[in-house]
Amino acid sequence: MTEQPENPLHGVTLEAIVTALSNHYGWEELGQRIHIRCFTSEPSVASSLKFLRKTPWAREKVESLYLFMLRELRRNSPTVHNFPPPRA
Repeated sequence: MTEQPENPLHGVTLEAIVTALSNHYGWEELGQRIHIRCFTSEPSVASSLKFLRKTPWAREKVESLYLFMLRELRRNSPTVHNFPPPRA
């Protein structure tokens, strides 16, 4: 396996992605953002994983929304500066 330090999806399971999205957006909004039945009709992580593992185009949409969510979270988080303390 090759190292992928610049790939934000490297090492993140599909289950972790679906769980993070459902926790962040909720199933209803997730179903509005990505129009697939596993998010709108009796949604669950298990049923979503089953569908997404067999459907590459849907998995790409889910991964793309996950990356968008990460960018938004980073953009909205306060900036932390690690300046050295002033000299006395």
